[in-house]
Amino acid sequence: MTGTVRCPVDALRAEEFPYVEASGRAYLDHTGAALPPVSLVRGHAERVTGGVFGNPHAASPASRASTAQAAAARAAVLSFCGASADDYTVVFTANATAAIRLVAEAFFTADAPGPLALLADNHNSVLGMRRYAARAGVPVGVVPLADDLTAGWDAVAACLDACETARGPGLFAYPAQSNASGVRHPLAWVRAAQGRGWRVLLDAAAHAPTGPLDLSAVPADFVCLSWYKITGYPPGVGCLVARHDALRELRRPWFSGGTVLASASEADWHLSAPAPERFEDGTLPFLLLPDVTAAVAWYAAVGRAAFARHAAALTRRLLDGLGALRHPGGAPMVRLLGPVSAAERGPTVAFHLLRRDGSPLDERLCLAAASAAGVDVRSGCFCNPGVAEVANGMTREIVRAALSGGGPADLDGYLRRLRVPAQGAVRASVGAATHAADVDRLLAVCAEVAARPGPGSAGPRTGC
Repeated sequence: MTGTVRCPVDALRAEEFPYVEASGRAYLDHTGAALPPVSLVRGHAERVTGGVFGNPHAASPASRASTAQAAAARAAVLSFCGASADDYTVVFTANATAAIRLVAEAFFTADAPGPLALLADNHNSVLGMRRYAARAGVPVGVVPLADDLTAGWDAVAACLDACETARGPGLFAYPAQSNASGVRHPLAWVRAAQGRGWRVLLDAAAHAPTGPLDLSAVPADFVCLSWYKITGYPPGVGCLVARHDALRELRRPWFSGGTVLASASEADWHLSAPAPERFEDGTLPFLLLPDVTAAVAWYAAVGRAAFARHAAALTRRLLDGLGALRHPGGAPMVRLLGPVSAAERGPTVAFHLLRRDGSPLDERLCLAAASAAGVDVRSGCFCNPGVAEVANGMTREIVRAALSGGGPADLDGYLRRLRVPAQGAVRASVGAATHAADVDRLLAVCAEVAARPGPGSAGPRTGC
């Protein structure tokens, strides 16, 4: 195992996350949600109580103050993404999921929309775009994953070719980093797909906290972010960062308060507001938008490279430690999902614990033991069924057979039909608040659970 990590980010633990130390817990679910730095939380309270800020849909001094803060937040997001205001617009949403839905509902109601191509390694929020595509009557293609949960450009290109119709290219959506396995998919796919005429939606929610994001070099048409995953604060604020030309092609199927300049009640008529307001439903979380500006400044002060080095070192420690866990006789205690090398993934590691005979343990056993030991991890399939299907050998035929006749009525019924040894996995993810000792605590839990002689008892499933 490697030595203790030494990095400037380590110093943040005492300064910005003292409550983690006070809790006695090891928090290893940063892909689920980063932890909020205390300086950002305190800064919010000082701003809110230090001025008068009103609903930005007005012209009063309090409203103009909120409008100015919203403009500053948009500029901060563009800076964080390496994007120019000449090319991109920032639309504020509730989270990355809301940004994805905004694109789906407006892209597939446009005049003669093209097809939809998806990577199998997508969050459910992206997979759900298929419903809008199906309603529009356009083809949907899914790019398969290799056994190591990666995919190659040849597979992507073949899917794009197979999807294209007389309507031409459409929308290709994929994650820059898998939220389930941590695999980082090539950003070069953006320009390659655009070179074929496709629009590209890049889900950067899991990638943005530690991965490179420079839209001047990787000019994706739509990029989705959630701030609570990047800096832990503010919650409830996401972004759609969209190219001007791509945004102009979207046709929203409805309007609401804040999205129009005028409308009529006696006639079905409205005059849309310009972007970005046209896409921002209702009143923005105007008291939280200055927190985005502060979060970008906080992140920049530490440095993306420092966050990346810190996360990479801890990820290597976790990968090395899991790989070293062995049963008497040398049989591995762990099966990693995805590449073994830390160079090919972000700071998210999913794995199965194995019995001595190589069969997987129910992932809920590790979750229960970790929780009892004060270690926060996640179990299940992480809203990413594509990764779970490949990891468990669930071919298209197996899945379709399990869903025949309309499918089962509950989750346990679906799992029984699949007849797979382990539907889910354990996922650990490190971040700014993580220290090496946290990783070591999880490794000790894994060794103890895998060494148990009996199968143990797992609790009820609450979802995938």
